[in-house]
Amino acid sequence: MLHTQQLHQRVEHCYCLAEQKLGRSFPRPKVSLKQRGKAAGSARLQTNELRFNPVLLAENPQAFFDEVIPHEICHLLTWQLYGRVRPHGKEWRGLMGSVFGLTGKASHQMDVSSVRGKTFAYSCDCGPVELTIRRHNKIQRGQARYYCKKCACALTPAH
Repeated sequence: MLHTQQLHQRVEHCYCLAEQKLGRSFPRPKVSLKQRGKAAGSARLQTNELRFNPVLLAENPQAFFDEVIPHEICHLLTWQLYGRVRPHGKEWRGLMGSVFGLTGKASHQMDVSSVRGKTFAYSCDCGPVELTIRRHNKIQRGQARYYCKKCACALTPAH
């Protein structure tokens, strides 16, 4: 519960900073802890919503406050200022630098072992390969085939 209150306070602080630096006001987003999987956060542009991963927040609070929250807010700011542009393009990187003094990175470096989904063992000529449940199910339903990036061999279920 403590992190939730701090999360909302940090979002508000970042918006106040952006408004001060950019000289205009921005509508506040809906903030939720509904992000799942390995993503630390996401920005829903059309609905002005920020989603954060509660497990990764609890495990990495400092990284969230320092990087993840400004990162996702910059996506919303970029959308509101420039419309449809590349997600981590020059406009987004420019806001990350000018508003928050950060070099924008497209992905985080947090340990995701606690939020990693179930994987399935497959193999190729190179050796074992782990596939996500989504890819495994597509193979099982005959909707997809996956190939090794190194040897270009079709991946087959390991026995």
